[in-house]
Amino acid sequence: MAPRKKTTAAAATAPAAPGAQIVPVGKGGLVGHLVGHVVGKALPYTGPWIGAGTLPPLAGWATNSMWGEAAMSAGLASAGLAVGGAALTAVTWKATPGGSKFARFRRVQATASVAAGMGWLTCATAAGPFGSPLLDLWLIGGGLFAASWNLRQLMRNGASGDLAEENGGGLGALAEAIGWEKVRVKDAKGTGKGTVKAAVEVTDGATIEDVQATTKKVAAALHVPPSGVVVTPNTENAARGVVSLRVADLLKDGVPFTMPDALGMLPTHPIPVGLYADGEVWWIDPFGAAILQHLLVMGVTGAGKSEFCRTVLTHLMTRAKTSVFLVDVAKGRQTVGHIKDGLDWFITDTAEAKRLVKSLPAAIKARGDVLADEGMDQWTPESSLNAVVVWLEEAADLADFDELEKIARAARSVGIWLVISLQRATWTNVSTDVRANLQATACFGVDDAGDAGFCLPDRVTAAGAVPDWGSDRPGYAFATGMGIPDARWTTEVRSALTERQVLADLVAAAAPYRDPLDDTTATALGQAYAQRTHRGTNRTTPGVQGAPPLAPVAAPAALAPAPVGKVPAHSGPGRNHPVKDDDMYELEEAAAVELKDVADEVLGAIPADPEPDADYAALRLEDDVPDAQEDSGIVFDAPERMSTQEARHTLYVELDGWLQRGRLEFEPADLIPAATAAGRKRPWLQGELKRLAELGVIRRDGHGEYTIVSSPLQPA
Repeated sequence: MAPRKKTTAAAATAPAAPGAQIVPVGKGGLVGHLVGHVVGKALPYTGPWIGAGTLPPLAGWATNSMWGEAAMSAGLASAGLAVGGAALTAVTWKATPGGSKFARFRRVQATASVAAGMGWLTCATAAGPFGSPLLDLWLIGGGLFAASWNLRQLMRNGASGDLAEENGGGLGALAEAIGWEKVRVKDAKGTGKGTVKAAVEVTDGATIEDVQATTKKVAAALHVPPSGVVVTPNTENAARGVVSLRVADLLKDGVPFTMPDALGMLPTHPIPVGLYADGEVWWIDPFGAAILQHLLVMGVTGAGKSEFCRTVLTHLMTRAKTSVFLVDVAKGRQTVGHIKDGLDWFITDTAEAKRLVKSLPAAIKARGDVLADEGMDQWTPESSLNAVVVWLEEAADLADFDELEKIARAARSVGIWLVISLQRATWTNVSTDVRANLQATACFGVDDAGDAGFCLPDRVTAAGAVPDWGSDRPGYAFATGMGIPDARWTTEVRSALTERQVLADLVAAAAPYRDPLDDTTATALGQAYAQRTHRGTNRTTPGVQGAPPLAPVAAPAALAPAPVGKVPAHSGPGRNHPVKDDDMYELEEAAAVELKDVADEVLGAIPADPEPDADYAALRLEDDVPDAQEDSGIVFDAPERMSTQEARHTLYVELDGWLQRGRLEFEPADLIPAATAAGRKRPWLQGELKRLAELGVIRRDGHGEYTIVSSPLQPA
């Protein structure tokens, strides 16, 4: 027996296997353990049975013993208990909350229990508790009473889905805490992606706007960010809406850049920009939407506008039939220098930026005429024209409001997508007329909640979708338009994080797929486009091989990021045009010094008096000039007046010289020397300028301002 005892002791002290359930045995063994477990589970449900079994007979026996022997005392006691019972029933009804369907059921149950108990006690006081039929009513009614409360306990502790739905997933108690007395919250369901949604319905004269005004209170009660609570009204029923609670941030670790599905797709293919707060992909489809909506991008410095810009433009640079113009005179090449080869026109100079803006109306008109000839009301990929993206950073510094409003109003139907990026789109930066034509928005962090109203629609900010976190949450935003479903306008998004080398390699790989700007638009833009300082690469660039068939894009291998502060320069054979940099200015300065030295040398070789024996050699600058006919006998022949063609040629040579030197803007006063040389005066010059403007050689930009569109010496 000793070895057996040793084995048993060893087994008792051996550690349990992982995952094994240890069952305590004790003195009662397994049966005792099971009995204890059942008793422990049943004990919480014995309260109603104990109360129903003991309180009525004890209370009935006590009241009957005190007042039941005499008829007078029994009647008075019964009357008093009846009045007291009615009052207690009313107090129970009023004291029990009923903000949800479950709460209302609980109030009815509690009130009915009190009323039944007091009614039975009133009768038992006069007739006695143990006589028939009061004894029968006590046994039957008490059992039903206890069972009903046990059912309520089971429903509450069993986490019933129906009960949670009726109780609004706990939102019923929250509604009472924040004063939603006239709001019903129901059908609360978690999406499993950090968001809880529930239906709300207002009653008794309340409105959904009243609920929207309390979103910050709800956010504070739930300990979530202010933008984490959004109340969206139902467009078909003004009394209903949906409240969305973001209880977890799935985007806090960043959003990776999504590679395009293939190179050479059309611009109407959706663009993956980032993720929504619930983890779904944030797509925009500006050219594929029913209406091309110009975009307003707004946010403080560091809010994430640059990452958004790089993501959108990089995808568009991999598309066919797409031309991208970018103007950034503030940061220059800092934001997109590593992907500038994908830009057909990249402008960092204010003067050139103004040329672009002033040339756009002519391009819009020309594109409209082509679309009319092709039988199209608006641009589609079937047109011979490219889709054009014009991205303007800080556009208020580049053009006046009237110009921007005219461009925004007319560019939409001809396939030109205008994007304006600002820190604050106040009326001093963008007029209300211009902002009305920017129907799509991407509002990143702002310092003041009121600033969001300059960008986002009123119904979005009213719902609580206000990105007033400044630069604390870079990349987070709210976006509308561009093919985004209306129901998504109030959902937070975060744009992708990009790597410079990955984007640069992607843009370089897409060069064979990029189409050059169509001839119609290029011609209409005139010399402003022909003499642009930056020319991107495309399939026609020398050295770029022809585009292979449309193929999926594989994510590149891990690439080392470019060193901070350095932008990789393109050194391939596709670069056949001059690029201005800091060394160019040093060369120009050196050339100017050399020219001055040559001029001094030539002038020094000229004698002081080339005709020392002439009749006028004795004259000095301070002497009066004698009459040429009477005193000196010198006769000057009057120059022969130029013909009209010769005078025009003199004017054209001057304009062509400016064009060749890159000077496109001028004023009429700049041509006075040429008009004088042609023997003409100001009225003739004004008439010639008007004629050249009608021929399309020059363009009048404003009062006393002209731009050269093409050379007058070249045949039309």
